[in-house]
Amino acid sequence: MSKLWDVVHAERDALIRDLESLPPEQWSAPSLCPGWDVHDVLAHLVGDAKTTRLSFLRDLIAARFDFDHANARGVERERLGDPKHTLDAFRAVSRRTTSAPAPLATRLVEIIVHGEDIRRPLGIHHDYPIASVAEALRYQLRTIVKMGGGKERAEGLRLVATDGDTEMGTGADVHGTSLALLLAVSGRPVGVDELSGPGAASLRA
Repeated sequence: MSKLWDVVHAERDALIRDLESLPPEQWSAPSLCPGWDVHDVLAHLVGDAKTTRLSFLRDLIAARFDFDHANARGVERERLGDPKHTLDAFRAVSRRTTSAPAPLATRLVEIIVHGEDIRRPLGIHHDYPIASVAEALRYQLRTIVKMGGGKERAEGLRLVATDGDTEMGTGADVHGTSLALLLAVSGRPVGVDELSGPGAASLRA
């Protein structure tokens, strides 16, 4: 558990460093997360870091058990007028170890997938710990889409990581880095050259 939080904290720190010198106009760039810009995703990460079991249930009830609405309300609450102030707020909560009532692997999913939601549109490259990405991928493959996972997207496919020993599922092969597989399973667009194999087109779709 402590090792997982060490990774989450390190990845939060890395994202903060990447955004510290971001030009003002880039904060409004569309992220990979549909409907959210870069500033919105950062605001979501602030709210995610502050979330506790009790606050999660309270917010979900207030949103009438609509996860998307709860997330939108959270972004509205945490998004400050100046993106730099939102970044300061993220820095202030970056060492927290609170979480919604969900497996701790979701903390890896959040910081890695949302990290790429921000970085990729901005052309920022970042290397994540492969073992942590693989753990996030395994979690997403066990979790249905309705609950934020990607189990249905990978049905009938065999995912093979080209940067590790991860192989999951049965069916048509899809080869790619652990990160590319994680993003695709999580419903994010990936480049045509990032996935290969007879099942690649199906997963990208």
